[in-house]
Amino acid sequence: MFFVVNKYLLRRRFVGVTLWPFIVMRTPDLKKDEVFINHEKIHIRQQAEMLVIPFFIWYAIEYLYRLVQYRDNYVAYLNISFEREAYARECEINYLRERPFWSFIAYL
Repeated sequence: MFFVVNKYLLRRRFVGVTLWPFIVMRTPDLKKDEVFINHEKIHIRQQAEMLVIPFFIWYAIEYLYRLVQYRDNYVAYLNISFEREAYARECEINYLRERPFWSFIAYL
């Protein structure tokens, strides 16, 4: 896992994004934010267990499905199974130690 600080790589609403093996963040102080880092580490695990490219394909297809379902970009994003898992478990700092393989399926 590598940290990249670059506000120009991110859309206005987002403070960070994970592009395996990188966590891109808007500001350097986010490196100290345990909840933010844990959220992004959950995405790193999801991407690794899906072999990266299939993760992004699934993510895009599910986003489009949720966009049709909810008709709102942000609500669609929040309801992607990968995001639902990461947001639900981001405060559990030890979550990744016990997380079963493909746990995001429970959030579909």
